Amino acid sequence: MENPFVILVNENDIQTGIAGKMEAHRKALFHRAMSVFIVNRDGQWILQRRAFDKYHSNGLWTNTCCTHPFPGESNMKAAVRRLREEMGIYCSLIELFSFTYREKLDNELTENEFDHVFHGVTDIIPVINTSEVGEWKAVSFDELHSGILKNPADYTYWFRKIYEKVNSHSDDIHRDPIAGSLRVL
Repeated sequence: MENPFVILVNENDIQTGIAGKMEAHRKALFHRAMSVFIVNRDGQWILQRRAFDKYHSNGLWTNTCCTHPFPGESNMKAAVRRLREEMGIYCSLIELFSFTYREKLDNELTENEFDHVFHGVTDIIPVINTSEVGEWKAVSFDELHSGILKNPADYTYWFRKIYEKVNSHSDDIHRDPIAGSLRVL
C-alpha cells in the first residue's frame, strides 16, 4: 500500500514537516526524493519506461527507479524498497551524491526535490511491476547518451539532468576495489 505522504525539507535536507504527495507536487513544496541507478556487470544501464498511467512524466524513459521515503523511513531503506517494488531487483546500493532541482511538469505539477542518488550493480533480470513500469531495457552509456541527444523529450527531466554525473561516479566505483558494497549479487 502506498504511503501518500512525503517529507518536506529545507535546503540542508533537514525535515521541516510532511505533506501529501500530490499536494507537494501541486504546490511545488520542497521535499526529499531518491533516484536509483543500476548497471549490470557489462556496464549496461538498466532503464525503465514509466507506466503510461503514472501521475506525471508518464511513458518517459528514466533511471531504474525513483521514490520518496515514507516519514520515518531512511533514504537507503526507501531506495531498496522501491527498487524491489518497481523492478523486482534486490542488490547492494551506495549513495553517490545528492542534488536539488525544480521543474514544472505535466498535469500542473512541479517537482521541487532534494534528490539522493543511489547506485548498484547486479545481473538480476528485472521483473517489472506493470502498474509502475511500462517496460525496461539495458543499454550502454554511449547508446543512452546518443538517445538523449537525439530525442531528449523521451526522457524524464531529472534523468537528463544527472545521468552524465552518475556515469562519472560509476566509472570510479567500478575501478575502486574498496567499493565492495557494489558486488554483483
